[in-house]
Order: sequence, then C-alpha cells, then structure tokens
Amino acid sequence: MVSLNKIMIIGNLGSEPEMRFTPNGNPVTSFRVATNWTYTTPDGERKQETEWFAVVAWNKLAEQCNQFLTKGRLVYVEGRMRTRTWESQDGQRRSRPEIIANRVIFLDRRVAAPLPEERIEEGGVGEVEPEPEDVPS
Repeated sequence: MVSLNKIMIIGNLGSEPEMRFTPNGNPVTSFRVATNWTYTTPDGERKQETEWFAVVAWNKLAEQCNQFLTKGRLVYVEGRMRTRTWESQDGQRRSRPEIIANRVIFLDRRVAAPLPEERIEEGGVGEVEPEPEDVPS
C-alpha cells in the first residue's frame, strides 16, 4: 500500500528559534510558524483565522534555522507531520502535532549574507532521520 506524509506551509515565525543538542550531540531547532486564512462570511464580513504549527529541524538544517531565522521572518517549510507524545510533570499524557522539516526557505530578504537555500541542492540538508534516543523530550 502506498502512503504519503508531506506538508508545506508558508508563514511567519511567531518567536525566536530555540536550538538544543541531543545527548549524542546532534543539533535540533524548534520554532513556531503562523499561517493566516482570510475569508468573507455570508454577511460580507471579512474574517481572518490564524493556525500555528510547531516545526522541528535537525542537524545542519537546525543550525541554519537557528542562525538565520528571527521572529517575524517569512518562511516556507516542507516536511512531514509527526505527533509527539510525552508524560507531563503532573503525570498527564500529552501529545502535540509537529512538522519535521526537511526543507526551510527564507522568503524575505532581511539578511545581507547569502541565504542557505541558495547554496543547498534539493534533497540535501535535513533529510537524515533522527535516532529514537536523539529525540528530545
């Protein structure tokens, strides 16, 4: 049976990226992206809805996201959806969907230096699957 797990979003960073390292020393960067959908109600009123996505980048892509992304930047993120589950401090089982990024393109040009996607070929950085012991809690 064939299956596909792929998501693509364009939106703005809602906060500064946070980089940390796994016990094996692999970098992982997390950030949130907001996307907006504007529509008109049957009464003619314009409304806007915002959807928030948690994004996780690994290895070289994690380092580049941490270095070049800042709150408010417009980005294109491509990856796969994963639901992360954990037990909270109060013993409750929690879960959260997140995008495991394999491609991040910086869409606005606020930085004078060349952007990483201009030097990276398709299928390059960020496509290595993390080991289970590398997944931060």
